[in-house]
Amino acid sequence: MSHTVQILAFAGSTRQQSFNRQLVHIAADGARDFGAQVTLADFRDFPLPLFDPDEESTHGMPEPARALKRLLMDNHGFLIASPEYNGSLTGLLKNTIDWMSRSEDGDVAPLAAFRGKVVTLMSASPGALGGLRGLVHLRAILSGLGSLVLPDQVTVSNAQEAFNKDGGLADRAQHQRVLKLGENLASVASKLHT
Repeated sequence: MSHTVQILAFAGSTRQQSFNRQLVHIAADGARDFGAQVTLADFRDFPLPLFDPDEESTHGMPEPARALKRLLMDNHGFLIASPEYNGSLTGLLKNTIDWMSRSEDGDVAPLAAFRGKVVTLMSASPGALGGLRGLVHLRAILSGLGSLVLPDQVTVSNAQEAFNKDGGLADRAQHQRVLKLGENLASVASKLHT
């Protein structure tokens, strides 16, 4: 690669022992193995109020939203591990996407944080489907915002039993598939953006 591809990795959960945070760390390792520069973001560092257009028009975009939007815009692609809540993505992740889709006082186009970004999705859940239903909704949202959501994804079912104490997946084949997700995202993003 002539220029290092930049990847942002995050989980749609702020839970301290989040299975999805563990999962996205594995995919991030795969992207690093390819040669990408990976930034891990934690939404606890970007506390956002519930999106309210009246609040936004009165006070503008909150500073944590501005900081997170700049971070998204500075990267070529995203690794997203999304928990499934009640058959869909988390309220936290949807609220974050809603804020990130807004313009910053007219200076930045509304969808600039998503348009043209390459995205890979994954999920870990205690349920039997591993969060698959939530990824369907997330894929539709991100595609509608102009992101290129890659077709390959991994869902990890029975997540409470799936991880080793070191944070890796006990199923070595599944662990390798998650590493490959990160590598593939970095490869596609590097071809499109470097």
